[in-house]
Amino acid sequence: MKILKSIEKPSDIKKLKSNELDQLCEEIREEIISVVSKRGGHLAPSLGVVELTLGVHLALDCPNDKIVWDVGHQCYTHKIITGRKDDFPTLRSYRGISGFPRREESEYDVANVGHASTSISTALGLAKARDLRGEDRTIVAVVGDGSLSGGLAYEGLNQAGHLKTNLIVVLNDNEMSIDKNVGALSVHLNRIRNDEGLNKVKNDLRSKMSKIPTVGTLINNLGESAEEALKNLLVPGKFFEELGFRYVGPIDGHNILEVERNIRFAKKIGGPVLVHVRTKKGKGYVPAEENPGRFHGTPPFDLDAEKIEAASKVAAIPVKAPSYMEVFGEALLELAKEHKDVVAITAAMTCGTGLEKFSMEYPERFFDVGIAEEHAVTFAAGLALGGLKPVVAIYSTFLQRSYDQLIHDVALTGLPIVFALDRAGLVGDDGPTHHGVFDLSYLKNIPGMTILAPSNEQELRDMLYTAISLPGPVAIRYPRGKGPCTALAKFKKVEIGKAKILEKGSDVLILAVGRMVANAKQVSAILKKENISTTVIDVRSVKPFDEELFSDIIPLHKLVVTMEENVMGGFGESIAKFISENNIETSSLFCHIPDRFITHGSVEELMKDAGLDADSVAKKISDKVKKISKVIA
Repeated sequence: MKILKSIEKPSDIKKLKSNELDQLCEEIREEIISVVSKRGGHLAPSLGVVELTLGVHLALDCPNDKIVWDVGHQCYTHKIITGRKDDFPTLRSYRGISGFPRREESEYDVANVGHASTSISTALGLAKARDLRGEDRTIVAVVGDGSLSGGLAYEGLNQAGHLKTNLIVVLNDNEMSIDKNVGALSVHLNRIRNDEGLNKVKNDLRSKMSKIPTVGTLINNLGESAEEALKNLLVPGKFFEELGFRYVGPIDGHNILEVERNIRFAKKIGGPVLVHVRTKKGKGYVPAEENPGRFHGTPPFDLDAEKIEAASKVAAIPVKAPSYMEVFGEALLELAKEHKDVVAITAAMTCGTGLEKFSMEYPERFFDVGIAEEHAVTFAAGLALGGLKPVVAIYSTFLQRSYDQLIHDVALTGLPIVFALDRAGLVGDDGPTHHGVFDLSYLKNIPGMTILAPSNEQELRDMLYTAISLPGPVAIRYPRGKGPCTALAKFKKVEIGKAKILEKGSDVLILAVGRMVANAKQVSAILKKENISTTVIDVRSVKPFDEELFSDIIPLHKLVVTMEENVMGGFGESIAKFISENNIETSSLFCHIPDRFITHGSVEELMKDAGLDADSVAKKISDKVKKISKVIA
């Protein structure tokens, strides 16, 4: 009999014996692999924390006690044992369960997350709320080593060490290059000076230091003190203890009872405690263990191990049209050959932004700053001040984290930085934390910011080619996945502030932004059957927009319609202001993301949910035209 069938809540796992817990881990892994192979999802992270999740839950009494998951990539086991195993096959599907923690789904999900480095600050807030309300509960933050590259994580650690309240931070360490050395250093500190790897690092460091005039000589003369400082740098416990944490570990994250024992110990000693846990990403599924990056977030795949190599590349190697991401990567590589001052920056998304080839071809001109988007933008500002042409490749949703830096460090000085905003608009299965539907609104209000939106891959190439020669900051926003092009041409300059007329009509004018151009063409075809003549324009340049063309063409139509994958306050607002200020007499209809967070599902399902699919927009226009006709009559 399957043990998993009897698990409805975390307290059920406390009834199991050690061997039964091991069997449960196998069953959970089977379920995760089976579902993700069909639905896609974050496979490797979740497989790596099965035992860790069970161990933490064994030591706690949830939902009274609280677990805050950082990012949420690793929450599948948590979902399965907290009453959602029967719904787990609906993972990431429209109206199914989310791939991330969601408070709306379960009382066991403490916070809605999807961005990195937030868990420690959230958990600390929960801990202080507990203290002030006189409650009795344990608060645990589970954070991956990758998320510690984000500055917010250190801000949380810093205050937690200062406040001294009871808080447990579980550091899930699955990628550190010094992983094997960390355990030996922690358990056998007096072996450090004899460690061959450490001595090599130390000697290399001394060699480099000695080349620094005066300072290098002084540091090398410190002898034993320098060795001690280096030892402390490489021993993680020392670092966290300096921040005011008690350090526990590293421990084996695949030993359930060891995890439970150490979490209970952390509860007992009180104060801020960091439990360092080592895990293997993708554990239990060989392809994911061997390629954790590829299976971090994966599309559906063939479970047959012999076919996995080909199946896992489906999303990366297009059959007909390349993806926007790939077109961007190839275009930047071409431009870098001609422009020696072009440099590329990413925030821990080298492959996810199409910069893998660039990083290999021009390693000295490529910078991965880790999960530190604020730093990425300000670092780009420094590069620009130094005479270079930085191109920051970043997802639209993650650029939100850098809004102050965009204003203060980039726009205020008018620096020539190109922001390549991937995943603009609706992204699909990852849901509300990942939809890039705010960028037009928050970027268009920044003085001096140019905003471009390609409707196809060729336009993306041409816009990038144009952007690197502009004197101020430029944002190019483009969607996830493939566009309509099957063949790409050489670079061509794009005239900033100029739109493109695609179809000419007399009744309705549709101003479409980016991917909405394709939908606008479908809308036009539908309306044609109703004898409604439509003009379709590819806006291309959102800021500045084509005032000359719009001044001439808007008055010629009964109705002007804007279509954009952005919340209200974006391009449509700009057009409404333009019509009002120029006293243009026309009716208007603004089609945008509604004033709510859009759920997860396929892009097609979400377009319909948001009322931006061709049928929905065509109906809105048809109804509006009928009302206008009645008024005129």
